[in-house]
Amino acid sequence: MSNPDPTNLSKPEPVSFAEAFRFWLKLGFISFGGPAGQIAIMHQELVENRRWLSEKRFLHALNYCMLLPGPEAQQLAIYIGWLMHKTRGGIVAGSLFVLPSLLILILLSWVYIAFGDVTWVAGLFYGIKPAVTAIVLQAAHRIGSRALKNKLLWLLAGLSFLAIFGLHAPFPAIVAIAALIGAIGGRLAPDYFKAGGGHGKADKTFGPALLDDDNAALPHTQFRWSRLLILCAVGIALWIVPMAALTLQYGWDHALTQMGWFFTKAALMTFGGAYAVLPYVYQGAVEHYHWLLPQQMIDGLALGETTPGPLIMVVTFVGFVAGWTQAIFGSDQLALAGAVAATLVTYFTFLPSFLFILAGGPLVESTHGNLKFTAPLTAITAAVVGVILNLALFFAWHVLWPTGFEGNFDWLAAVIGLLAMLALFRYKISVIRVIAAASMIGLLAVFVKPWLLSLGIF
Repeated sequence: MSNPDPTNLSKPEPVSFAEAFRFWLKLGFISFGGPAGQIAIMHQELVENRRWLSEKRFLHALNYCMLLPGPEAQQLAIYIGWLMHKTRGGIVAGSLFVLPSLLILILLSWVYIAFGDVTWVAGLFYGIKPAVTAIVLQAAHRIGSRALKNKLLWLLAGLSFLAIFGLHAPFPAIVAIAALIGAIGGRLAPDYFKAGGGHGKADKTFGPALLDDDNAALPHTQFRWSRLLILCAVGIALWIVPMAALTLQYGWDHALTQMGWFFTKAALMTFGGAYAVLPYVYQGAVEHYHWLLPQQMIDGLALGETTPGPLIMVVTFVGFVAGWTQAIFGSDQLALAGAVAATLVTYFTFLPSFLFILAGGPLVESTHGNLKFTAPLTAITAAVVGVILNLALFFAWHVLWPTGFEGNFDWLAAVIGLLAMLALFRYKISVIRVIAAASMIGLLAVFVKPWLLSLGIF
């Protein structure tokens, strides 16, 4: 049966807030596959099937979200929710995008930390760790193939790798220097810092859309200084009030207060996707605060990959483990401490995304394609490739030499990692399937490996 002619379709009926609420709730439970998968789901549902907005409006919103720090898929949901049902629509869309993942990750984090020493749980994560290493390496390749369009950007990626690997430079410093190089380079050598084409041309049509290309601008999308100032004031208050309450209740140096402060900074470092900010989260959570171990960070990334919602939801796991290990409410309330800390860090991580879209949308949207805004982002993305490569090497080190270089090389983990790389790079198998297969191999390995050791094979 042939597809209907888009020109013969009638315009969709107006969408009620209740109907939109049901869709955003459903999306929160099915948004697997990372940002690419989540954006594809929204495109198919909202542009192709339901025709709530046109292809051009969808891509225009997406390109704007790509310019901002934070999870672009969640920001796109906020943007479309705001476009259709004003501020409350954006808040509902963005909240429901992460709420199911928050609840699922709190539950999985509790299972992980409470029963992580059980043989079968340890086996699952034994297989997952090398797979995650391959996934991070694939992320570096994927972002690099899109971002490194010339020798200058390749050089910037290489220098950022040397800076964090050899000099242990802090991630914010690398981002700031890259942004400065991009700002200057955009003026002196603009051809080297042009954005890589965004997401293509909006040359497709799926029939008349509720929010179509020729629709008059909606009143609530018009820029007004009064609205901007009010939303900025509300957004700042939503940050200051809980931070002040934490400081007054526990003190500035308390774990909860420091989590709020640290993950606020992390939220502003997420240019280029979640993999870009993971090195910063690792530096702070593992090396500086000692909230969790390197191996736990790898396990948290695996949980983030296999649950719905943005990958940056790995911070929920970090918060849960930190709250549990710090015993912030005493040794008899570890689960409560973990849940509270997980919710707190999730709140501070995603708060800026709502502010960027709801307050800045009408203003910043007009800057898309302006080189003085995109050149720093191009440079930052190039630098991020080097940082992610360093993260992949860090994971590989802890997976292949679990007791340090002076210990034995884990050949079985290396084999699992190579198989995961082959599946990802050669056969393009989805991340979730790769992790599932690796976890099954790991589960088998914990029971078979002792026998292989006795035979001198490993």
